[in-house]
Amino acid sequence: MKQNIHPDYHEITVIMTDGTEYTTHSCMGSAGDTLRLDIDPKSHPAWTGVQRMIDSGGQVAKFNKRFAGIGKRNS
Repeated sequence: MKQNIHPDYHEITVIMTDGTEYTTHSCMGSAGDTLRLDIDPKSHPAWTGVQRMIDSGGQVAKFNKRFAGIGKRNS
């Protein structure tokens, strides 16, 4: 194995969205840093099964208006 090419592997603290925290090893940041998660398995729809549609700035309405005619046949 080559010397001095590997990143520093150290302990960090990870804080989940519900406030629980745990210590793990990572190459992120420096020793003792904290990583706050915005999305984790306790809150992400892929794991919870709860889907939410967030329409920020009318993006869904704009999409529906733009592509409303696709697939319709003109007789």
